[in-house]
Amino acid sequence: MKSLIAALLLAMLALPAAAQVRIEISGGEAAALPIAVVPFQMQDAAEGDGPDVDLAGIIRDNLFRSGLFAPLDPDNHLSQPSRLEQVRFQNWRALGADTVLIGRITPLDGDAYRVRYELLDVYAGERIAGQRFRVTSAGLRNLAHTISDQVFETLIGRPGGFNTRIAYVEETGTGDERSHRLMVAEADGHRPQTILTSSEPILSPDWSPDGERIAYVSLESGRQSQIYVQNVATGERTALPSFDGINSAPAWSPDGERLAVTLSRDGNPDVFILDPDGDADPRPITRHFGIDTEPAWSPDGETLYFTSNRGGSPQIYRQPVSGGDAERVTFDGNYNASPSVSPNGRFLTFAHQRDEGFQIAVLDLEDDIMRVLTDGPLDESPSFSASSSMIAYTRDTGDATELATVSVFGRVQGGLTEFDNTVREPDWGPLPSAD
Repeated sequence: MKSLIAALLLAMLALPAAAQVRIEISGGEAAALPIAVVPFQMQDAAEGDGPDVDLAGIIRDNLFRSGLFAPLDPDNHLSQPSRLEQVRFQNWRALGADTVLIGRITPLDGDAYRVRYELLDVYAGERIAGQRFRVTSAGLRNLAHTISDQVFETLIGRPGGFNTRIAYVEETGTGDERSHRLMVAEADGHRPQTILTSSEPILSPDWSPDGERIAYVSLESGRQSQIYVQNVATGERTALPSFDGINSAPAWSPDGERLAVTLSRDGNPDVFILDPDGDADPRPITRHFGIDTEPAWSPDGETLYFTSNRGGSPQIYRQPVSGGDAERVTFDGNYNASPSVSPNGRFLTFAHQRDEGFQIAVLDLEDDIMRVLTDGPLDESPSFSASSSMIAYTRDTGDATELATVSVFGRVQGGLTEFDNTVREPDWGPLPSAD
């Protein structure tokens, strides 16, 4: 539905726009932290007893994708220590590493392992973090993400978000055989699970702040769009009240108590706020003859960003939830749509078009500098990670549409794990609950 409405918006004419500083990313960020992630060593194990999960490889890939780390190529390591006393810090200094991550794995009885890691400061020559875990083989991938999170938070000072999930829509088949599936996968795209299958399109998935539910739009009832809220673990779902016209683009408020949606029940698409239990009438936020859609909340829940063509071309606006006038936010380019606000509130990402092709851009809301992060030609549906350091989006490879990520400063971009089918509309989930 987002793409549908965006296409309507694109058909409108552009008006003159105010200036906005724009930066094309060409070289990336030079301040990435050099780190060596040494392959974890097996202890007290017979040949072939090791797990088939490469813990160090997963950690290395996670840190690299964040754009804030520059892991050394393990082929260039001069040694592979697993204990602090085996580390020769001068060798790692010579290789340019600021920190070194070492670890070891010990098989236990049954399908279990003891895993221990240590994070070392190369220049201070001391241990700065570490922990020991007991885990089954099925939990090793999650453990790799947990260690990645701990390294990220130790060195960057905020949660890494590698142990989060991404929801997206997958399409298979053609014509009458076409199938649409709502999927949930790990943040690196691995271990996808189907939580809903439909012969009709599924659109605009959006995670609840507690990570337990996903709101989305389905056309399974025919041509009428319908918003559902589904529990991810149980599959139980609730249909929200449906109104004449468009029911689309649900977005959870940060407190999980409200949903911003697009309704055209009064004839024109506007942004409303709904009770996710459907017990109250929708409250209109925008009232304009233009098309207002794709709402996204600010982290404090006081402002809604949305796409509107009220100025003549699709641009992003923001408006206080408590009432007031809408303020235009994007000015560069003839198309800026699908806003997503970073959890730290500093950045706004969106799909951007200036001349030909669609790219992913990010606007620093503090200094009003816009960066174009990707090359296009058909990149869309950006969604911020819980760490505010990465953005998931879809890109057209020519043969299909795949999931990809880009770091917020554009240093690192690339596809996630291999997808056999066309995927679209990713939504990056929240940090796991501390409970």
